[in-house]
Amino acid sequence: MSSKYDFNLKTPLVFFDLETTGTNVMADRIVEICVAKLSISGELEVKTRRFNPEMRIPEDASAIHGIYDADVADKPTFKSVSSSFMLYLEGCDLAGFNIKRFDVPLLIQEFKRSGLDFEIENRKLIDMQTIYHKMEPRTLSAAYRFYSGKDLEDAHAAEADVLASIDVLRGQLEKYPDLPRDIDGLHEFCDQRQPNWIDSEGKFRWQGDVPIIAFGKNSGTPIKDIAENNPGFFKWMLNAAFRKDAMKIASDALQGKFPVKNKQ
Repeated sequence: MSSKYDFNLKTPLVFFDLETTGTNVMADRIVEICVAKLSISGELEVKTRRFNPEMRIPEDASAIHGIYDADVADKPTFKSVSSSFMLYLEGCDLAGFNIKRFDVPLLIQEFKRSGLDFEIENRKLIDMQTIYHKMEPRTLSAAYRFYSGKDLEDAHAAEADVLASIDVLRGQLEKYPDLPRDIDGLHEFCDQRQPNWIDSEGKFRWQGDVPIIAFGKNSGTPIKDIAENNPGFFKWMLNAAFRKDAMKIASDALQGKFPVKNKQ
């Protein structure tokens, strides 16, 4: 039977979203989860629950989702409800925005810490971010068509591309009146740096007041621990293609100097 949402379901579909202590899928924990279970018959059941993550919630994370340590101090742990939650998800496909890269991997880790193996191999995964990116390709030709209403001829020819990019910016300024009108403002708007980034690319980040590595197999490990136990990692960074600010952090770490968070 087709649901009222016209999704033509064969099995229940669970839309879900996680609020967490951070973005490290291996180390961070769930503080809130919302699930909306859509049955084959079209009935929608929405449940939201908070958990004590058994670790401090970094200020940067709380600033994003508004959940603080005191809000979850008396809440159950994920482990205490993991068995019943897995049963609730049994036989369901999963959907959400960016779930393939973040929510699903982190959920698997939470179940694993609870001694449970959460299988996804036999489930369908619907990621709306993937659909969005495929349907709205992020290429210069697509942007030129969207903002100018014309097709870009000679795409990938340098002159055609650079002239098209000028028209794209002009079209964006016309379409979005809230965009800054000055170069400084546009620069700030284009800056994707996150509050917990220490360097300009987020290779090193703050986890609370602790500076950690945020990429590769050492992701989530404090900089100091790597400097003491695996200094070769920072020596490798100094010979690789990283930005100067990241390489400065690596160089300092080899000398026993580590980032200190500005409390202001």
